[in-house]
Amino acid sequence: MQAMILAAGRGERMRPLTDTLPKPLLPVGGKPLILWHIERLASVGITDIVINHAWLGHKIEAALGNGNQFGVAIEYSPEAPKGLETAGGIANALPLLGEQPFLVINGDIWCDWNPMQAVTVVNHLHNASTQAWLLMVDNPPHHPEGDFHLDNQGLLHNKIAAGLNHTFAGIGVYHPSFFRGVNPQQSMPLAPLLRLAMQSHLVEGALHTGQWIDVGTPQRLAMLDQQLQCDHKAPAASIQP
Repeated sequence: MQAMILAAGRGERMRPLTDTLPKPLLPVGGKPLILWHIERLASVGITDIVINHAWLGHKIEAALGNGNQFGVAIEYSPEAPKGLETAGGIANALPLLGEQPFLVINGDIWCDWNPMQAVTVVNHLHNASTQAWLLMVDNPPHHPEGDFHLDNQGLLHNKIAAGLNHTFAGIGVYHPSFFRGVNPQQSMPLAPLLRLAMQSHLVEGALHTGQWIDVGTPQRLAMLDQQLQCDHKAPAASIQP
């Protein structure tokens, strides 16, 4: 199976850190944030990876190369400096992702979820009537209302009453047909597409109860860095952006 890491965001909330360095290359726990994703994917045998980029994307390519040094094969899907947002970026990368369901991971999160579970989801989406599967997490303090409601059948719906929703982790598996109506040359966010599909019961999900953090601000980046350093999870070596 193939995986895509979303790395095209400008990282406005991370400024000034992202004025000269793209957000995926910000160091955390001794290595760039995006390298945590690459190594986790490689560890379970998911080695065909597509990375989109926009802002300072050349630095991402220079830092990661073709992925050989990490045991993976990386292809890039470049976008204009302003990017195409999530749905547009995925649609633009579809020629690199093939005809089978694929895994997508936001480049600005950290999660201890095992991506091997995506293999089961991919096999399921081959024959299911649904077209997308999202990993959900408990609502963090900065997003208390959550994004979507996960019912006891594993289907996702638009958010309902407070306390009954969960937050989208930024990890999902999608059938290529899910993006069939998206213009790959136009900017389009993912959330409206998901909400529309949920009305037709086309989106499934599962709840992850492990560690997850949206690394969206310098404060949360520093918090994650401290956690990883304390856990001694990061190797001493790192790549140079």
